[in-house]
Amino acid sequence: MTLINDTSLQAMVDTATAVFREHFEHDPAVLAIAPGRVNLIGEHTDYNDGFVFPMAIERQAVLVASVNNSGRCRLVAADLDNEMASFTIEGIAPSKGHWSTYIKGVVAQFLDNGHPVPGFDAVLTSNVPLGGGLSSSAAIEVCTATMIEQFLGIQIDPKRKALWCQKAEHDYAGVPCGIMDQFISALGEKDHALLIDCRSQDTEQFPLDDPNIEVLITNSNFKHSLDGGEYAERRSQCEAAAKVLGVKFLRDATMDQLVAARDQMDDVTFRRARHVISENDRTQRAADALRRANYAEFGRLMVESHHSLRDDFEVSVPEIDTLVELACEVDGVYGSRITGGGFGGCTVTLVKTEAAQTVIDHVMAGYRDKHGVEATCFTTHAGPGARGTHLG
Repeated sequence: MTLINDTSLQAMVDTATAVFREHFEHDPAVLAIAPGRVNLIGEHTDYNDGFVFPMAIERQAVLVASVNNSGRCRLVAADLDNEMASFTIEGIAPSKGHWSTYIKGVVAQFLDNGHPVPGFDAVLTSNVPLGGGLSSSAAIEVCTATMIEQFLGIQIDPKRKALWCQKAEHDYAGVPCGIMDQFISALGEKDHALLIDCRSQDTEQFPLDDPNIEVLITNSNFKHSLDGGEYAERRSQCEAAAKVLGVKFLRDATMDQLVAARDQMDDVTFRRARHVISENDRTQRAADALRRANYAEFGRLMVESHHSLRDDFEVSVPEIDTLVELACEVDGVYGSRITGGGFGGCTVTLVKTEAAQTVIDHVMAGYRDKHGVEATCFTTHAGPGARGTHLG
């Protein structure tokens, strides 16, 4: 396995190593890398026991670190003007709203599962956009778990590791996320998208290596935060709909059941359930379309997904809708949609490689004209999942 696959990642490692030497006056002993992700389709289905279809992106969190045998963890965030944080292994407590809480939560999971974690010094850097719906937090969590594996000389089953990281997000960041973000960061494979059955936790890799296709991510630079209550509210609404339908999760409900029970729930709850039920179906059909390399069908399902997230689940915002509309105006675009938890963040667009730059130029100009804000665009291929190594 190639640990570093591009010059930008090598530059991140070099920067983190230089900061480590400056702060701790010796070289780091281990390196860990874990990617962010973009979800191609299947939004707000994971905590409903449904299907999701993400891929790891070529943006990642990086940790360089060494054991210090002090019982204390000393951290430096290279991207935040070398801001420092520290905590003791004994008596770890959440510090919600602070980047260090993701690292604390993962350390706590290893301890809770019988793996003594030594004190360590670490420098963190990441180029996964914050608040963009690309799982910057999961990248840090899985990166931390991979770093600890290097310290302890063990290899945790990737699915188990992902579940520990999910629990860290629940207990320490206070975000009741599903399994998708941590699963794709831990299990991603280069040039593949990953279909995840969030009930069975079964996964299937689908090749996404056509050189004539690009995945374009556009950041609205309209920030969102999933600890603001909207995410938890949507989850509660889905649980309420499932209760009315007599199922444990909306994964088990059909559209016919929902229509028959319409009079038993308010309009908002009905629409939340309609999104989840239809999105599960779309996600499975999209995976089949990708298997057949039918990008036109895949793109159509992406647009349907966006409309459902906008109208039924109400997690889009005008800025995001503009980005989707602008992208779909350009020849060579198969489809576009909001990605991530919503309320801002990014869109994902499937586009012919030859049209990618035209799309970027059109979207950036149109978005600037309408909203007075600069969008940020980058293309990505499906990257590898988490990996780590000893240095030197």
